[in-house]
Amino acid sequence: MTVNKTEITDAELKRLKEVIASVPLLKPILNDDPDIERSGGLTNRNYLVNVGADRYVLRVPGEGTDDYMDRASDEYAARITSDLGVNAELVYYQTGTGVQLTRLVENADTLTPESFRDLELARRAGRLFATVHNSGKSFLTDFNDLEVGKEYLGILKQMNGDFPDGYDEIQKEAIVVREALATKAGPLVPSHNDPVPENFINTPERMYLLDWEFGGNNDCMWDLGDLSVEGYFTEEQDRAMLEAYLDGGFSEQLYSRMILQKSMVFLLWTLWGALQVANKNPLNPRDIHYPFDDFWEYTMNRFTRCQEIMNSDSFGSHLENVKK
Repeated sequence: MTVNKTEITDAELKRLKEVIASVPLLKPILNDDPDIERSGGLTNRNYLVNVGADRYVLRVPGEGTDDYMDRASDEYAARITSDLGVNAELVYYQTGTGVQLTRLVENADTLTPESFRDLELARRAGRLFATVHNSGKSFLTDFNDLEVGKEYLGILKQMNGDFPDGYDEIQKEAIVVREALATKAGPLVPSHNDPVPENFINTPERMYLLDWEFGGNNDCMWDLGDLSVEGYFTEEQDRAMLEAYLDGGFSEQLYSRMILQKSMVFLLWTLWGALQVANKNPLNPRDIHYPFDDFWEYTMNRFTRCQEIMNSDSFGSHLENVKK
């Protein structure tokens, strides 16, 4: 089997062959010495696979992800969003392992923070989130960043993982944020919860959001805040996305809610990054937009940006706005 585009280790190649052999649709191609193209991924690995005239994307979960991923919830979210047409068509899901096969969306561009500087793409993302959030569907589980963070913390402590200096102080400030968010919280909505720009692909006709591993019911502004975090959005981009989400309207209360959720996003992904460090997962800059050499650098970036929001002059007014 030949793997193009990106050099991989012998261990990764061995794992890939084992996965292909376990997927009924793909197993026959092992006898044909097929060309497989790796197409990125952060902790997971994604591969483009041709089967006759059909093209698919195979997702192979990263090491250690089963410690904190609910695979039943992942599968359920993938199926619902595939049916809604906002996700790539789900062809096969290997229950319990997270191995997933989707049909390749042809003529699609994978987005980056630079792509989202086009305000129309920020608006498309807002409309996509609205489609899912307003679908009337519900995922199997809720995504509660506090509970997920506790789970990450427990794993990190068992592994004697490292934390940024000052982490405990920021956690105290997070209690204030969560209390403010709870005062006017609306119903939970089905959410992606990890919308990094590279999870979005765009065609002339429509935008798709891939990889619903973290899918769960959540506050409506988490997804918007998370994309803003990962896409390094400006205020102009934030407002364009929110206006599209609200079908042309705007709400200062929801805008402040999105900003506060950004601080919670930063805090949670600080722990997630520390967990990748503890699991010794490599960060390959070629696979995603992060300008970091390793996950500790990523962890510290998320932590310091959380501090920036909480230390900003507007932080107090955002706390008050969400209570109105």
